[in-house]
Amino acid sequence: MAPNDSAQDTEEARDLVAGRRKATRYLVPVAVAGVAAVTIGLVPALASSGDPSLPKITAQQLVEKIAASDTQQLSGTVKVSTDLGLPSLGGMAGSFLPGGASGSGDKGGASAAPDGKLMELASGTHTLRVAADGPDKQRVSILDSAAEYSVIHNGRQLWAYDSKSNQAYHEKSAEQPARDTPKAGTDKLPTTPKAFADEALKAAGPTTSVSVDGTAQVAGRDAYQLLIKPKQSGSTIGSIRVAVDAKTGTPLRFTLTPSGGGKAAIDVGFTKVDFGKPAASAFTFTPPKGAKVTEGDTRQAPKSDPTPAVPDGFKGLNVIGKGWTSVARLDTGSGQGLGALGSGAAGKKGDVPAAAQGFLDSLGDKVSGKFGSGMVFHTRLVNALITDDGKVFVGTVNKDALVRAADAAK
Repeated sequence: MAPNDSAQDTEEARDLVAGRRKATRYLVPVAVAGVAAVTIGLVPALASSGDPSLPKITAQQLVEKIAASDTQQLSGTVKVSTDLGLPSLGGMAGSFLPGGASGSGDKGGASAAPDGKLMELASGTHTLRVAADGPDKQRVSILDSAAEYSVIHNGRQLWAYDSKSNQAYHEKSAEQPARDTPKAGTDKLPTTPKAFADEALKAAGPTTSVSVDGTAQVAGRDAYQLLIKPKQSGSTIGSIRVAVDAKTGTPLRFTLTPSGGGKAAIDVGFTKVDFGKPAASAFTFTPPKGAKVTEGDTRQAPKSDPTPAVPDGFKGLNVIGKGWTSVARLDTGSGQGLGALGSGAAGKKGDVPAAAQGFLDSLGDKVSGKFGSGMVFHTRLVNALITDDGKVFVGTVNKDALVRAADAAK
């Protein structure tokens, strides 16, 4: 077992990770197994089986090993479970997205469109089958007892198919995206342990403690365990543990535990993994006979310097604070609170649908401060303050931190 390594800041390691991130425009839709909001907590089946004896390594060396890993080909099974303290989203997931059920703006609102369907991973336990062959070919399939939902990316083509409804969705990019082009701010969410680890390591710096915390065995492979903790108080994130393959440097498991304790809120990892080249057939798709096919809009390749998009009905985006306690501030522009969320800037109090209003009320706590008054809606990880004058403050911070951010913005 590797000994505990003293906690240390990793400003340089963050730069290394950022420089080598290989996200593409369509890798993330396919990988949206995670919902940054949100996603993933493993079941006991993914528990480590033994602590292998491995050569000593420092936290800096392990972070550099992750940054240097260049796994282009793999296939395997990922177990996903999410416990954010939310009710199961089920088929409601797409209704929270712009455009209704599909969330993609496609004609007819096909149930096979990825945006809404993959949002279901924000709650419950799921089994995924994944495959990748470089930045241009990925496949993710969500398995259940009687059906399978798959998203297949191959070059400029993106297909999604729902065997339960026999519906397919097809989208084509206008041009091949650059291999090192970063994803746009709203371009779906990470899914593999490496994608989650890269996002976590972005935060590594003066506000972060990073150490090596022993070893583990994940999916039959020896791994080091990297432990990441916020130094700042007020974050809802207690710790992040990343199991890193000792041979390849590829993260095999990502576990996020809330500061409030209890089981993991996000914990994603392989139960089986193979670093060989997947069969070419994994990335081909032809709609079955009789399937309803919906064509999505042709999408442009992402810009080289994307900025976070602002949800419909909101104005501006500002970030208050730094590190783990940073808070995003949005404005409905209506001067109203919850009513503005129901129908954008023109919304009136009470415009929120009854079901949505009941859901929000079940999560909310009334708060007040220098900013005025409002309601804090909470999960185990992400909290949001909606003020009575239409401001929204959201982050992975506790209620007091949200109130302080609102007071500071006043």
